[in-house]
Amino acid sequence: MEIENSQEKKFGAAVSIASNTVLILIKIVAGVLSGSISVLSEALHSFADLSASCLAYFSVSKSAKPADNDHPYGHGKYEDLAGFVEAILIILTALYILFVACEKIITHGGNHEIQTTVGIAIMCLSVIVNWLISSYLDKIAQKTDSIALKTDSEHLRADIYSSLGIIAGLFAVKITGLNILDPIIAIFVAAIILRTGIKLTKQSSNNLLDGSLPKEDKVKIDDVLNHFKAHGVIGTKQIRTSKSGSKRLIQMSIYLPSGVTLIEAHNICDEIENQIRKNLKNCDITIHPEPYCKCINK
Repeated sequence: MEIENSQEKKFGAAVSIASNTVLILIKIVAGVLSGSISVLSEALHSFADLSASCLAYFSVSKSAKPADNDHPYGHGKYEDLAGFVEAILIILTALYILFVACEKIITHGGNHEIQTTVGIAIMCLSVIVNWLISSYLDKIAQKTDSIALKTDSEHLRADIYSSLGIIAGLFAVKITGLNILDPIIAIFVAAIILRTGIKLTKQSSNNLLDGSLPKEDKVKIDDVLNHFKAHGVIGTKQIRTSKSGSKRLIQMSIYLPSGVTLIEAHNICDEIENQIRKNLKNCDITIHPEPYCKCINK
C-alpha cells in the first residue's frame, strides 16, 4: 500500500511539473505580447508553482525511503521541509508581484499600452488547466496524506483565484480604457497569494517543529483510550504526538492494574494500537504500560 501511494504521489508531482512548465512559457509570451504586468506576474507565479512542483517530486521520492539507522522514524520530514520551502516561495512571489505592480504605478502612473484580448485568452486557459491539476493533486494528497502535494495543490488553487482576478481586471481595462487597473489587479492577486503562503507556512512549520497532531486527531485517540477503560486501562500518564510527512507519530504511557500479566498487557496494547490505526491512517504507535497503584497519585 505504501509503495502504491508513493508511486501515485510521484506521478502527481510529475504531472504538476509538466503542466506548470507549459503554462510558464505560454504566460511569458502572452505577457510580452499584451504588455500586461498582471499577466507577467502570473508567469512569475507559475514559475514559483514549477519550483514547488519540483520540490514536491523530490520530497515524495525521498520520503518513500524506509526507516534506517540515521532516520529511525523514516524520511517523512522531507515532505514537511518541501512544504515549508514551497510556502516561502509563495510568499516571496507575492512580495515580488507587489513590488513590480507598485513600481509600475509610481513610475508610469499605470499609463502603459495593454493588449487585453491575448491576456484574457491565456488566463482562461490557465484557469482550466490549473483547476484540473489542482483537483487531481488534492485528491492524491487526501488519499496519501501528503503535505507536499497538499501545498502544491493549494499553490495551484491560489493561481486559479489570481487568474480569475486578472481576467476580471483585463475585462475592466478593455471596457473602461483605464490601464492603471492592470497593476492594481496585480496587487490584489499578490494579496491572495500572500495569504495562502502564510497559511501553508504555519501548517508545514508545525510538522517540522514536531508540533502535536490536530485537535480532531487527538480526540480520536482519546475516544479509543476511553473505550478501553472498560477493558482494563485505568488511565494515561502522558500522550505525545507529532507528524513526519504523512506518518503520525504517537507515544503514550498507560496505567494497567498491577496484577495484569506481561502477556495480557501486551495484548491490550496491541488492541489499542489496532483501534487507533482504524481511526487514524498511517500511524507509528509506541505504548508503554505501567502498573497502577494508589501510591502513584499520592
